[in-house]
Amino acid sequence: MSAAVSASTSLSFSSSSLFLSSSHNKIPKLTSSSTSKPHNSLKSLSISCQVATLPILSFTGEKIGETYLDLKSAPPETARAVVHRAIITDQQNKRRGTASTLTRSEVRGGGKKPYPQKKTGRARLGSMRSPLRPGGGVIFGPKPRDWSIKINKKEKRLAISTALSSAASEKESVICVEEFGEKFEKPKTKEFIEAMKRWGLDPKEKVMFLTMDVSDNVGLSSRNIGTLRMLTPRTLNLFDILNSDKLVLTSDTVDYLNGRYGVDFEGETDEDEEDDQDGSEETEGNENADATD
Repeated sequence: MSAAVSASTSLSFSSSSLFLSSSHNKIPKLTSSSTSKPHNSLKSLSISCQVATLPILSFTGEKIGETYLDLKSAPPETARAVVHRAIITDQQNKRRGTASTLTRSEVRGGGKKPYPQKKTGRARLGSMRSPLRPGGGVIFGPKPRDWSIKINKKEKRLAISTALSSAASEKESVICVEEFGEKFEKPKTKEFIEAMKRWGLDPKEKVMFLTMDVSDNVGLSSRNIGTLRMLTPRTLNLFDILNSDKLVLTSDTVDYLNGRYGVDFEGETDEDEEDDQDGSEETEGNENADATD
């Protein structure tokens, strides 16, 4: 858990308005009073919408139009808590939990008493497997365990949309470019770096590209840039959003984000349905196994 917390505190967007500990972003204390009105307190927990205008750049770096991001955003008093919970969940669910040590009952050997109980001038010792001896067992050592924790789908989706809205609110943190998959006739890292410079991006900064599809030439051209992340909607995650200095979207990706994380979205996507089907299949398998036993 300490590793997850330290990783989240070093994110690049930690200086944005979402994570500032100013007076207007502090979480208010809840007080119970007979004169308070419930319907007024619920207004602060409602989900707002933040519209951000983004310039559309051509492959040559010229501005050819404008688009907008219309995403859901948590209110300032709860935004930090929602994003923090989601990033901690992602980091903790990545833990494999395979660390394992041997207790004194699992260490090999040590069945024979090393030396007599008395008349040696030494402390009594019944087994070499004692945790006090080199090569012995480990006291309260780690054992394989499941570190995963649960988060609601709507809460995770709100955390991602809040992070995107916070990034879009910062000047020149998010840009939109035209589709450039067909521009690369062959894999060439030098040409990709030149395109980044035309878009006003520094190859030394952490840049995240979000496209609907990554062609082979684009993937091969960008994989040697250590500070660059090339993602698709399937691989979009909260950590890469917060850990980036600049976000680059395509026109189709902006439409996808407005539809997926916009205010009008109220149902489930194909990705959510696939997750539900996987969970139901595992449950059915467990029930069948119990029935056979």
